[in-house]
Amino acid sequence: MGTALVYHEDMTATRLLWDDPECEIECPERLTAALDGLRQRGLEERCQCLSACEASEEELGLVHSPEYIALVQKTQTLDKEELHTLSKQYDAVYFHPDTFHSARLAAGAALRLVDAVLTGAVHNGVALVRPPGHHSQRAAANGFCVFNNVAIAARHAKQKYGLQRILIVDWDVHHGQGIQYIFEDDPSVLYFSWHRYEHGNFWPFLPESDADTVGRGRGQGFTVNLPWNQVGMGNADYLAAFLHVLLPLAFEFDPELVLVSAGFDSAIGDPEGQMQATPECFAHLTQLLQVLAGGRICAVLEGGYHLESLAQSVCMMVQTLLGDPTPPLPGLMVPCQSALESIQSVRTAQIPHWTSLQQMTVTLNCLDVAPVLSSSTHSPEGSSLPVLADSPTCTVAEDSLSPRLDRPCHRPTPPICTAVALTVSGAALDLPPGVLHQEGSALREETEAWARLHKSQFQDDDLAALGKSLCLLDGILDGQIRSAIATTTALATAATLGVLIQRCVAHRGQRLLCVALGQLDRPLDLADNGRILWLSIRGKEADIWSMFHFSTPLPQTTGGFLSFILGLVLPLAYGFQPDMVLMALGPAHGLQNAQAALLAAMLRSPVGGRILALVEEESILQLARTLAQVLHGETPPSLGPFSMASPEEIQALMFLKAQLEPRWKLLQVAGEAHRGEGVALF
Repeated sequence: MGTALVYHEDMTATRLLWDDPECEIECPERLTAALDGLRQRGLEERCQCLSACEASEEELGLVHSPEYIALVQKTQTLDKEELHTLSKQYDAVYFHPDTFHSARLAAGAALRLVDAVLTGAVHNGVALVRPPGHHSQRAAANGFCVFNNVAIAARHAKQKYGLQRILIVDWDVHHGQGIQYIFEDDPSVLYFSWHRYEHGNFWPFLPESDADTVGRGRGQGFTVNLPWNQVGMGNADYLAAFLHVLLPLAFEFDPELVLVSAGFDSAIGDPEGQMQATPECFAHLTQLLQVLAGGRICAVLEGGYHLESLAQSVCMMVQTLLGDPTPPLPGLMVPCQSALESIQSVRTAQIPHWTSLQQMTVTLNCLDVAPVLSSSTHSPEGSSLPVLADSPTCTVAEDSLSPRLDRPCHRPTPPICTAVALTVSGAALDLPPGVLHQEGSALREETEAWARLHKSQFQDDDLAALGKSLCLLDGILDGQIRSAIATTTALATAATLGVLIQRCVAHRGQRLLCVALGQLDRPLDLADNGRILWLSIRGKEADIWSMFHFSTPLPQTTGGFLSFILGLVLPLAYGFQPDMVLMALGPAHGLQNAQAALLAAMLRSPVGGRILALVEEESILQLARTLAQVLHGETPPSLGPFSMASPEEIQALMFLKAQLEPRWKLLQVAGEAHRGEGVALF
């Protein structure tokens, strides 16, 4: 259905008419820089471009008082001195004769975007607007904001379409207190904001911006504030916030629509935020949100005052909404101590309100039995790579901004998005449009040599399937195919997986994440050299052989499965930073359709979609279409009603995280101050 881009050039009309260093950064060039960036990268022409229309006074009245709307309307006839006098009555605001028109267009753009998404005209989209909106309150302008664009859009979605659960994600570097005030007693809107706070010493200097403000009345638990108490937060810190705070709550909330207050003053280079997150990070955050609400995401521009950083970040978000591969994410995935302390503070504040947090916050003495370990388990201290240093202090390198912004990372988009090589016809499986069904295997000489080398491990009937699998793998490694699905017989699954692993690691030093489900053992001849991360999901025991080789039981509850993905698999995947993923579903793998789809969908983010799924043929009729859909970019189906993880599932996850945290820092959710207190917080 495509991606909408909503815009109107009249929103560049307003500008500051007098000297005011605080307000001068909110300028028309913010919009033109973002739009120019989209045009230069060919992204605008790939979107469905929609012209914004003015929001009506009735639509503005969904959030704002009639008196305030009339006051803003009056600014059209005021002279410069009168505008200046009125502006000084508010905090960090300036009015212009075109403010009322521009602000109505900004709100109208958000409304048009929501209408386009909820009527199915598009799948997702972005509204490039100014003035921004998330600070604006019922009867007051604030922080460059006149009308609260996202809040109006949320109320509109509830009123016109009857939505009962809306998630608002505010990644602007300032706290969107206007949105918080509007919905603080409303359990139908989950509002998440991270923001520069510095213990209350950063604008807007509000105690209610801290983590212990969780909403009021029936809305308790539906306001989630994550305060950053230091500058310099980077990619790892933002990812940790998503994996350990936002996404667990969002999955439990199960939104019908995601609205993003998309402020990019939280990106590297911005003078307001002084943060270190690169533009590439916003591609990953966007893709992680796309598994929610059927992929219905409406992003509305808020802040962002470094023009190049703003433009690059907007482009990263838009290309991800369009379905392009997520780019490589630069930097070590090690959250800083201050970020971990903030994450722990918000989790502690929200525990009374969310089952997903309660299930993973347990006193060590609560477990009835000791951690279940296999006799094969031994200390992982002999890992081939050294343990990483403790989480660093957040810092800002003064000379690091422009060089990073001059060289954005990209992954080329392969000509084939998804290919399959199956033992049954593609028509019988009703594969999604655009998925290439490989009927035969035209093996290159090098690929044929790999097949002949391992011929003794296969029956003659299995060699053709091996050849097809190798052909798909070579297509991924050579950048011709983004993702693929191959089948094999139950008896040949392990041998095929071993050949694929060897072929992959022999190709230009690839780093491989292998997720093996069911009765599949790690090949004995694989060196534990840090280039292969092997996660086995099988049995009833948690085992660990090294920092790169471990296993866990398959969780049976929705809460356990989500904690397994968000609390273990994705932190490991982002920490390891593999070049591709091999996802093998062997005999007795136990995955349901929705589980397999969610696992594959979430694993797309760290590797830009470079996944080869190997499925034993007895499961292919059940799983092929679902896997092809999510690898092709569709949203995975729901796991169903949320159910709390079992004690055994919590126990297995706790054990693995405790053993692996010294190496894989993105597993952490608590700073050093919270360790050793007798409470395991996972």
